[in-house]
Amino acid sequence: MPETAYALAFDTANEVISIGLGRLNAAACAVEPVAAVEVAAHRASNTQLLVRVDALLRESGVERGQLACVCVGRGPGSFTGVRIAMATAKGAAQALGAALVGVSSLDVVAWHAWASGVRGRLAVVADAMRKEVYPVRYALDDAGVHRLEADRVVKAQVAAQELVDEASSDAAVGALQLTGDGLAKYAELFAPAGTLLPEELWAPTGRGLLLALQDAWRTGTADPLDAQRHNPAFLLPVYTRLSDAEENERIRLAKNDPKNLATGVQDAAPRRDQRATMHDTAVLNARPDEHGITYKPLDAAHAEDVAAMESQVMGSDAWNASLVADELPRADRTWWAAYASGEGPDAGPAAGSEGASSARGTVLVGYAGGMVIDGQVQILKIGTDPAWRRRGIARQLISRVASDARDLGATTCSLEVRASNAGAQAFYESLGMHSIGKRPHYYSDREDAVIMEGPLQGVIGSSAVGGAADAKALRAVTEDAGIQESSVDVAGMTLRVDEAHDAQKAAQPAAQLERPLILAIESSCDETAAAIVDGKGNLLSDVVASQIDFHSRFGGVVPEIASRKHIEAICGVCDECLDVAAQRLGMERLTWSDLDGVGVTYAPGLVGALVVGVAFAKGAAWAADKPLVGVNHLEGHMYANKIGAPDFAPPAVVSLVSGGNTMLVHMRGWGDYRVLGATIDDAVGEAFDKVAKALGLGYPGGPVVSAQGAKGNPKAIEFPRAMMHSGDMRFSLSGLKTAVVTYINNERAAGRELNVPDICASFEAAVVDVQVKKAEMALRETGAPTFCLGGGVAANPVLRAAYGKLCKKMHVRLVMPPLSACGDNAGMIALVALDRFRQGKFYGLETDAQAHADLEQEY
Repeated sequence: MPETAYALAFDTANEVISIGLGRLNAAACAVEPVAAVEVAAHRASNTQLLVRVDALLRESGVERGQLACVCVGRGPGSFTGVRIAMATAKGAAQALGAALVGVSSLDVVAWHAWASGVRGRLAVVADAMRKEVYPVRYALDDAGVHRLEADRVVKAQVAAQELVDEASSDAAVGALQLTGDGLAKYAELFAPAGTLLPEELWAPTGRGLLLALQDAWRTGTADPLDAQRHNPAFLLPVYTRLSDAEENERIRLAKNDPKNLATGVQDAAPRRDQRATMHDTAVLNARPDEHGITYKPLDAAHAEDVAAMESQVMGSDAWNASLVADELPRADRTWWAAYASGEGPDAGPAAGSEGASSARGTVLVGYAGGMVIDGQVQILKIGTDPAWRRRGIARQLISRVASDARDLGATTCSLEVRASNAGAQAFYESLGMHSIGKRPHYYSDREDAVIMEGPLQGVIGSSAVGGAADAKALRAVTEDAGIQESSVDVAGMTLRVDEAHDAQKAAQPAAQLERPLILAIESSCDETAAAIVDGKGNLLSDVVASQIDFHSRFGGVVPEIASRKHIEAICGVCDECLDVAAQRLGMERLTWSDLDGVGVTYAPGLVGALVVGVAFAKGAAWAADKPLVGVNHLEGHMYANKIGAPDFAPPAVVSLVSGGNTMLVHMRGWGDYRVLGATIDDAVGEAFDKVAKALGLGYPGGPVVSAQGAKGNPKAIEFPRAMMHSGDMRFSLSGLKTAVVTYINNERAAGRELNVPDICASFEAAVVDVQVKKAEMALRETGAPTFCLGGGVAANPVLRAAYGKLCKKMHVRLVMPPLSACGDNAGMIALVALDRFRQGKFYGLETDAQAHADLEQEY
């Protein structure tokens, strides 16, 4: 700890960048202001935040090493703005080894008003877009700011009417004062509720941030000098709502009657309001765990099953099906269910009961529900079929309910449990809950209920809220669970430490360390990944946390969910990456300061996902005072070939085939690329996903279509080979996808059973024929001696085999990345970053993510 410690605070929850710098006075638990600045952002937070932070510290004469704490506004506010501040803060705090403390962006506004002399009743109304606001009421007196309610999101019209009604009924209490950037849009709506404060008090400020941090310190909710307590991994934004995809999913499941929760649309019952569609059942394609149990939001079609299990496990306190069904549409409720194969113990819930309906042997084996109110989730129900206990079902269900509740603004969890149920009480205690009292004669048989309460972090589980505190903790968790070290749970994702393509597994002494050491981050889609490469090009660690389980039930990647999960996982992934590299190097510990540079994918990809990686990498590089290297994701896929073949070098023709890209590239030299042809519509991976969705095979489509196709006849159906004879090297997959879906629909309409293996094999053959034909053209035109692959579809066995035959015929060397390096990973990004580091191609603090990038243009 430096002799004089400082706290750096910033917020980008709206159109203003607010920064504060304060001196930490431990004796008085005070944050003494040193400097503060506010700058209009206008959607430029990611390009300006660190530039302004760096300038403020420089002007104040404060070194980065003197920062003991980073304080960040957690929102609620603009999702993108909050995400930028949070990711930047996580990167900076982790690299500094500093505490990361989060404060409410609305509280910051209230404290700014307090510092400006405002006293009495105050309402902060922040803009939530979509004609909604985040309204929170406060009481301000000379002692400080006192929050009166939890964060929530409501329609602006509703919030205004609530405050107007309150003003008319509480006239004697004193006039309400209003502030917040929501007034810029809705001043006329809220004016009847009270007095609008001056516009300069509507946004967060650096002074407000420091006051909010000081208040948290003095009330014991934070300690800016305790880095262990405030590990950056555990802090998350305030969302107040689920993602749009999840909200829409709950609406559908609350009113529809899907009869098959595991297969495709052909087995789905028609909805009461319209015919069944592919998307209606795509949300039901969740993946089972190692016990064969699948967790999904509860749907109305299973209300009877819940009621049947209720009668079995709850006795006279059981709910009927109508009560269960009435809960599902409510916005402040979250319900989850566990399903398993009917081949398991006792064939599922309440075996033999009339209510235990199932589809193809899939039966309900557990359920849980909660109600979110005033910042707390109250667990309403949790039940598990006795025949399926000891499989962690209850823990998984309550974790999912709590995770939803966290996104809805809850911070604590409460429930009632029978006083005689010592086992259940012990279980809840293991989740961090404790008894706070009793409800006498609460149950129908007059038994007392023990009231238990605890923070959501414990209920969700440490790994689900941002990763373990450090790499050792990650391994301790897995050892206790009997999981191999190479597979760790972070943010509810499977974190894979990839050893398959490591050129040097044995540890080497630190004295033989080959410089430079580069840590690279990849977050362009649904994988959160980090890798470290040394000066010889050896991958010392390559860690990936996949989000597939979160996206599978939607039939494809949901950008908003991807972005949220990156925020949760990125610290844990980087912690593990550093630890694994240290182990390989024979070092006790490896920190950000031991690195020589930080690389990151900046384009192309999902911009909301890229933003997280870029902001985090910039924060870490700035804090550790290391160069930042930006990497084009597509170039990374070309470099992935070096993982399996270190001697690979241009010239070569590269086939890039993934979920978002299909193109042929002439690699004339490293960094010298010419795109020979690309898809004019769908990418290959996208076509695989859509065909799998139409067949109800689940997500991702590539592996499942390939597995089915291996059992089928590739000549059974003559699907079109679009642009195969076009004379150029462009591709088109949309027509093929449409032809396959049309064929499927026609077969169903005719009442014929689908031959899924033949459909998959024939579709796959049509894709491969075109790819191989175009590849042959590219090789003949360029005369390249080498052909190689890149992208997730490069793992397809039929495509790999076809390219093998082509290259053998043409006497061309074939280089293919290992299967583990075909998908998105940070190892390939690290290899690009190493070359660019040596070339001195560094990026500045103003770097931003880009959804699109031209591979032919230098960067």
